[in-house]
Amino acid sequence: MRTTVMIPVKRREITSGTKEWADHNVNCVKGCSNDCRYCYAKMMAKRFGRCQEHTWRDMVINKNAVDKDYVRYKGRVMFPSTHDITDDPEIQEACFVVIHKLLHAGNEVLVTTKPRPAVTEEIVRRFHAFRDQLQFRFTITSADQQLFSFWEPNAPSLEERLTSLKYAYEQTFKTSVSVEPFLDYTPQTLIHSVSRYVTESIWLGPMNYIPSNNIPESDKHYYEDIHHNYLLEHLQELYEDLRDDPIVRFKDSMINRLGMANRI
Repeated sequence: MRTTVMIPVKRREITSGTKEWADHNVNCVKGCSNDCRYCYAKMMAKRFGRCQEHTWRDMVINKNAVDKDYVRYKGRVMFPSTHDITDDPEIQEACFVVIHKLLHAGNEVLVTTKPRPAVTEEIVRRFHAFRDQLQFRFTITSADQQLFSFWEPNAPSLEERLTSLKYAYEQTFKTSVSVEPFLDYTPQTLIHSVSRYVTESIWLGPMNYIPSNNIPESDKHYYEDIHHNYLLEHLQELYEDLRDDPIVRFKDSMINRLGMANRI
């Protein structure tokens, strides 16, 4: 019989992805056409009446955010954090204007995206001179396209994301990957496959918002599998397996789940 060893993780205050990754965050669009089922930004927007279930995917440019004159912030700036940079020409151009202003003000910018190759190529082309100030953080949550298609229905495919990562790396940009939320029971396969194209870090974390209402019977197995992924014993196993990998980082949401286990 195997004995589960509790991991000596010091408990720390839970922080958001923004606080873990950057000192500031900037957005210039309301809504996101990716329409991911687990999207926390969408959940909060619905809660406070800023959108409805079917309107979140309709992206609306915040003209004030685009026209704003950005200053040099103290610390890293994350852009965007509540929407993506899509291939819609108007959305794309609004995002590029903001990136341009942030970089020209002297900021270090973390571009976070579920990447589309054409968008990645355009960012590389426009901002190649600023590559020392710009780091990509590509969200790649699974090695299984079927899981992508369910959880992130309108987002780029696995192939598109891997193509973007490889291209940015080959163009000598700083690259990192977010495997949050990890959708595979064993995310090690994905982590090992992308690590060769990562210059900075790979972040691993669970799904922080798992919908629980109005789930069709045909979809329930996806939610059951996700809950199975995040059983405490399995999180401990993943941590033990990956903790010595110098490129892997664990999100606070995962660390604190393990830390709470030590207090029981």
